[in-house]
Amino acid sequence: MAHTVALVDDDRNILASVSIALEAEGFDVRTYTDGAEALRGLSQRPPDLAVLDIKMPRMDGMELLQRLRQTSQMPVIFLTSKDDELDELMGLRMGADDYIKKPFSQRLLIERIRALLRREALRGETVDADPGQIITRGPLLLDGARHACSWKGQPIDLTVTEFLLVRALAQRPGHVKNRDQLMDAAYGEHVYVDDRTIDSHIKRLRKKFKAVDPDFSQIETLYGVGYRYKE
Repeated sequence: MAHTVALVDDDRNILASVSIALEAEGFDVRTYTDGAEALRGLSQRPPDLAVLDIKMPRMDGMELLQRLRQTSQMPVIFLTSKDDELDELMGLRMGADDYIKKPFSQRLLIERIRALLRREALRGETVDADPGQIITRGPLLLDGARHACSWKGQPIDLTVTEFLLVRALAQRPGHVKNRDQLMDAAYGEHVYVDDRTIDSHIKRLRKKFKAVDPDFSQIETLYGVGYRYKE
């Protein structure tokens, strides 16, 4: 049975092009051009996942997410403009699962959607662990099949992008990863994001780990070079 994805954006060109790309991948797609219309539709017929633009008339993506989270935990991906870091932070705090900056690669969006749907399908299930999908580094445990992370036994709720960054660093402790390598790990080789995006992700990652363990210091910055996971 095909997964249903809701697209909410006031740009009809984006709705049309992304709908075609998703339908070609086998998804059922519903589209909405503003937040108020979307809230009615998503409440009456909840999809498996929603992709929300932040800037919209009548009800923006932030308010829509806030209203949705009162009754639903469906996976949500935000679409944000290039410099809306504050919006990204607010969105993640309010319960978005990931965000992608405009202009974006449709292939990247499809991969993010697939990853979140896989994670949702595995949530709460008992599955046979594939040792190749599990990484343990001291108190850190990463489960690639579930996109799940824990530190000292405490779950850390990471976006897909954040999970991929931690995994890239933890796979080879002590080895420095420059920003280009981290971009490739998190976004793929054919998507460019600026250096500040990686730095923002790392900053958020540290904050999430420190919320569980104030002494967390495993992700080290080598100024002018990149980042590494402490051995």
